[in-house]
Amino acid sequence: MNLQVSTKNLSQGFVIGVVLTTFGIAILIASFQIDKDPGGGWGARIFPMFGSITLLMAGILELRFGLRNTQTKPDYIPSNILVLFGLAIGYIFFIGKIGYLLSTGLVAPLIFLVFGVKNLIGLFVSAVLCPVAYHLIFFELLGVFPPYGKWFDLLNVIQGN
Repeated sequence: MNLQVSTKNLSQGFVIGVVLTTFGIAILIASFQIDKDPGGGWGARIFPMFGSITLLMAGILELRFGLRNTQTKPDYIPSNILVLFGLAIGYIFFIGKIGYLLSTGLVAPLIFLVFGVKNLIGLFVSAVLCPVAYHLIFFELLGVFPPYGKWFDLLNVIQGN
């Protein structure tokens, strides 16, 4: 019985599973470093915790299925990874400049476009619904402080400031 694992026999699913599991564990550990709310509630750390647990579970599933199928070919376009990375960097930059709502409204349809959504109505709807939904979840329900933009912030306009 040969227990050696050759990297040639590792499937894409297995490699993705290792990466997702590793990131899930790292983010879970990092999320415990976020301070609790002044009242002692979970506050801002709850979303990273749920996200990390989701990544961890997805990674474990990918590992499980990746070990079964060692002949899968990549079903992604490597350039999309670079586009998503660029969008993430741009998103972080623009949140600081034009605020959370407008940045999310600009980036959300672009991300859906990268993932293959080509319906223009759907893309326009995502530009409105994503910022509204995330604002309600994070800032209203969880009470997380919204990042305001230095140049302009739509939230200031909405609040009448």
